[in-house]
Amino acid sequence: MVKIIFRNLEESELAKDITFERVLSIVDRFPELDQHKMSVTLSMDNSPLKPGPDLFKVKLLINGKKFKNITLEKSAASLYTALAKVVEQALERLNRFGDRQRVKNRNQARKILQPPLFEKNSELYDEKQT
Repeated sequence: MVKIIFRNLEESELAKDITFERVLSIVDRFPELDQHKMSVTLSMDNSPLKPGPDLFKVKLLINGKKFKNITLEKSAASLYTALAKVVEQALERLNRFGDRQRVKNRNQARKILQPPLFEKNSELYDEKQT
């Protein structure tokens, strides 16, 4: 479920479609995200008191069973550049999460396969005594 929110920015179908397309590319790589709530906030910071260019921000929130409370935020001079940066960072973060899980599972499997160290030493000690 993807929710797109516009803040301080006019709602446009083009921005909505591109954002939805980019978020779906993440879901294609990580199918577990289908059951997660995803919210994308598109905003523009433009201060009338300070001169300078507009700054676009994209904030992605992912919340669900597997991926909990992931918040990513990027800003750039272009809305589409900020969106691309957030998608890239999301892919990195989700890959890293998967790597951590894989390492934990592998270490747990190794612990199950190896007999405890204490038992090995006591057997060797008993063999040396006899």
